[in-house]
Amino acid sequence: MRVIAKVFNGGPVGLDTLAAVTNEDPGTIEDVYEPFLMQLGFLAKTPRGRVLTNLGWSHLGLEAPQSASASEKESGEEAGISEEKGRQLGLDDL
Repeated sequence: MRVIAKVFNGGPVGLDTLAAVTNEDPGTIEDVYEPFLMQLGFLAKTPRGRVLTNLGWSHLGLEAPQSASASEKESGEEAGISEEKGRQLGLDDL
């Protein structure tokens, strides 16, 4: 979750990109970590990728970015997309 928060500004981030950055198997992320974090309400899956919810940000003791409205962050839509760039970060941006 901290990688999603710090590296990807809360998301959205794709499974393969998250796996590469964390050096974790994509299957393990999808089958083990995601269901648990989603059940707790810390993570949401959107068509664009995984995003931290407000509860996830709070659990990490971090403040959610102001780039998206509160309702978008809670639903997991559009959180973490830079309004200036309008695109998701990828490995080339690191």
